Amino acid sequence: MAAWAEMKAGMEHYLDSSEYIDWNHPLVLAKAAELAEGGLSDDAIAKRCFEFVRDSIKHSWDYRMNPVTCKASDALIHGTGYCYAKSHLVAALLRANAIPAGLCYQRLTVEIDGPPYCLHGLNAVYLKQHGWYRIDARGNKPGVVAEFSPPVEKLAFQIVDVLERDFPEIWAEPLPLVVKALTWNKTVEQVFENLPDVEVMPSNPSGKPED
Repeated sequence: MAAWAEMKAGMEHYLDSSEYIDWNHPLVLAKAAELAEGGLSDDAIAKRCFEFVRDSIKHSWDYRMNPVTCKASDALIHGTGYCYAKSHLVAALLRANAIPAGLCYQRLTVEIDGPPYCLHGLNAVYLKQHGWYRIDARGNKPGVVAEFSPPVEKLAFQIVDVLERDFPEIWAEPLPLVVKALTWNKTVEQVFENLPDVEVMPSNPSGKPED
């Protein structure tokens, strides 16, 4: 337990509440407590949080649902978000339960293959038995299936195109270009027309933590 407490102390950025991962919002705290009911293990709580966001928060483009959300609390309140906002909510629910969580990104083709490309948002959660483990709560649909099955990753999308990327960084906060896309565009259609994209990930100010 002492080693775990020491490790957690070095991950304070992955436990923080912030503007967009606002786990100190009363509704986020209440949902996090509800999902942790029963004295569950961290793994079981993480699975519940992941499955709640994956299944209960509707993907904005799949359902053509407004408003555009960015903050974790807004995704929870409105029940919708693009993959980015859904990842903010996953991180918030996990952090509210004192489980370190960060944000990860892939670069994927928007269509079947070839340009245009965009970033896709997902999460990494630190599990005591497995270390950092990536999960993708964007929402399942035909041809897209993501599960919580550590230590095996079961993400929504595989890298299949030569210009797609699976970025290794684990971010404590959303990328600024992701925040811009979600806060400057007022409808889900406008976001879709202005999806964020980078070929090379900028430097990670929080650094990638060690397992």
